[in-house]
Amino acid sequence: MERPGRLLLQSELRVRNTAYDVSLSRSLLIWKRRASSPVYHPFRPRFCVPLFLCRPDPGVCHSVPVSEIISVREEEEENGSRQRDDGSWKKIREREGKDCRQAFTVLYVERCRQHRWRCAEVTFTCSDEAVCQHWVSSIREQLASNTSRPKHLLVYINPYGGKRQGKRIYEQKVAPLFTQAGISTSVIVTEYANHARDHLKMEAELKKFDGVVCVGGDGMFSEIIHGLIWRTQIDCGVDPNSPEEALSPCSLRIGIIPAGSTDCICFATVGTNDPVTSALHIIVGDSQPLDVCSVHHNNMFLRYSVSLLGYGFYGDVLSDSERKRWMGPARYDFSGLKMFLTHHYYEGTVSYLPARGIIGTPRDATRCRSGCVICQHNGQLNSERSEKYEMDEASDSESSGEWRTIRGKFLAINAASMSCACPRSPKGLSPAAHLADGTTDLILVRKCSRFNFLRHLLRHTSKDDQFDLTFIEVHRVRRFRFMPRHCQSDSDLELDFHENSKRQIFSQICKDHPACGCAPAYSSWNCDGEILTHTAIDVRAHCQLIKLFARGIEELPVFEDLTNPCAI
Repeated sequence: MERPGRLLLQSELRVRNTAYDVSLSRSLLIWKRRASSPVYHPFRPRFCVPLFLCRPDPGVCHSVPVSEIISVREEEEENGSRQRDDGSWKKIREREGKDCRQAFTVLYVERCRQHRWRCAEVTFTCSDEAVCQHWVSSIREQLASNTSRPKHLLVYINPYGGKRQGKRIYEQKVAPLFTQAGISTSVIVTEYANHARDHLKMEAELKKFDGVVCVGGDGMFSEIIHGLIWRTQIDCGVDPNSPEEALSPCSLRIGIIPAGSTDCICFATVGTNDPVTSALHIIVGDSQPLDVCSVHHNNMFLRYSVSLLGYGFYGDVLSDSERKRWMGPARYDFSGLKMFLTHHYYEGTVSYLPARGIIGTPRDATRCRSGCVICQHNGQLNSERSEKYEMDEASDSESSGEWRTIRGKFLAINAASMSCACPRSPKGLSPAAHLADGTTDLILVRKCSRFNFLRHLLRHTSKDDQFDLTFIEVHRVRRFRFMPRHCQSDSDLELDFHENSKRQIFSQICKDHPACGCAPAYSSWNCDGEILTHTAIDVRAHCQLIKLFARGIEELPVFEDLTNPCAI
């Protein structure tokens, strides 16, 4: 529990006709039931219960961090004034009219199961109006002094994503919370693909806002980061097309209101896909830095990635599922089964730059959680290294002696910049990957039998070590390159999966007869759910390039502190 520090205000107030000692400090709001105001329980047994079996009454003491107070409002009248309007209540109503504005309500964050937050409230009744005014003004002063809270937000809503519920979710669940918190918004409902990206690149007046919010799925989030990062680099004079450039971090934070078919980014950074929880993280002004990988081909920018880059199996699944959008979400299961049965492998060369001097490995038991020490340490280390390279006018890409090369036949090549956890795979592709340590986990799945590959896939949903298999390698890297075999010229790198789909609807399950067309020479890269147009790529991790309105997944305590009823 955080120490309350110097008290700013302390009074005896009433909550539901029960006296409480209420205190306010710069960090905590605490209300504790007075010993002289017991609550009578007529049906409670009268026999004695051993002390060690007694649990503290949760109604005795409550504490809420000031940073998690959403708002405070004055109550205009007592509840009793809403009684039926007849002559017998006339005098009572006249007396209650004199008690107006002697109560105030505090709205605050309450934690629920599975990392969900909800908006709870408590109403305090004061002895007179002056005391009520003093409490309201004091709490509002503390909230106003928190400069991390947003006051003006730019909101993009994708009305077509997922089940087409984005606009309804925002209007019914999110907008009322923003209004209660005193946040003004400028809302744009997107009308076509990349509408939000283009608006951020060219038209948006970003200086007017404290953050950008996207209502949609991972595709909508991808639009936001592409527009915001590109705009930031142009404003700072950085060439986004150069893979050697150190990108400038974005100053505006991004909020995600999950409303898509896939919300993996939200799940990995908050722990749940709940719109109310995400809205509350935005309101309290949380900040979670996030690494971003830039993907280039021959000094030409392709895309940014924050979660998964997948070649081979995951690239084939995405390419095949895009041709079956009429199936809805079931297309991913169908395409996944189909690609597992076809069992394609691809030859190529992977070169990577290992992450040196950091703490943590891809096979650690440590998980990236709120306030992650590894992200803080490695982020600081990366910042110091960047300053050193700038002074020396050299970059880590030029120290060719550190690069390592692997050639072979691969069923899958994956780069996970976060755990990639989702409801179907709670641990994700790389459980020990970190959100903001300036690295990505490069996972190489070599050619193996279907049975062994199935073992690998099943471990995404189990507690076993996912990388404890002889045909799998995993490396924590800052940068990597991939070159497919048979690549002789730039034109060979252009993917033509649309044409291939017209010629071939369902590949034969064959690995010995390339002439039948079932063993293509190239796969495609799945970049956060989008297909790249080149297979030869250069990927670089940029440490803490963007910030989200989040705080990472909070570690839930296994055992509550039963000796301290005020413990949070």
